[in-house]
Amino acid sequence: VQLQASGGGLVQAGGSLRLSCAASGRTFSSAATGWFRQAPGKEREFVAGVTWSGGKKYYSDSVKGRFTISRDNARNTVSLQMNSLRPEDTASYYCAATRSFMGVTTDPGDYAYWGQGTQVTVSS
Repeated sequence: VQLQASGGGLVQAGGSLRLSCAASGRTFSSAATGWFRQAPGKEREFVAGVTWSGGKKYYSDSVKGRFTISRDNARNTVSLQMNSLRPEDTASYYCAATRSFMGVTTDPGDYAYWGQGTQVTVSS
């Protein structure tokens, strides 16, 4: 599975951005996918995840109610709609996928495939 993230940018606090991740590879539709972020000097942290079927979605407490993850297996894409952005959301955002039929976890080590980061900067 190869992942290509896009959609980052600069936005004012309270604004919105939509990140997209395009995947290639037959096993994507059977993989859990997640979004992680990493700010300078900090560890990579889980933001949101969705099961391979799209039936269950998980969010970190810091983004719950503001971010929405979705996937389209027919198009091999996963998206992250980010609303009510805050300066503390500033980070590089990464999409990731597990091996087939694994569940969503918050541990980056459980994800076998990673896209390149896309920078999100929220100004106050």
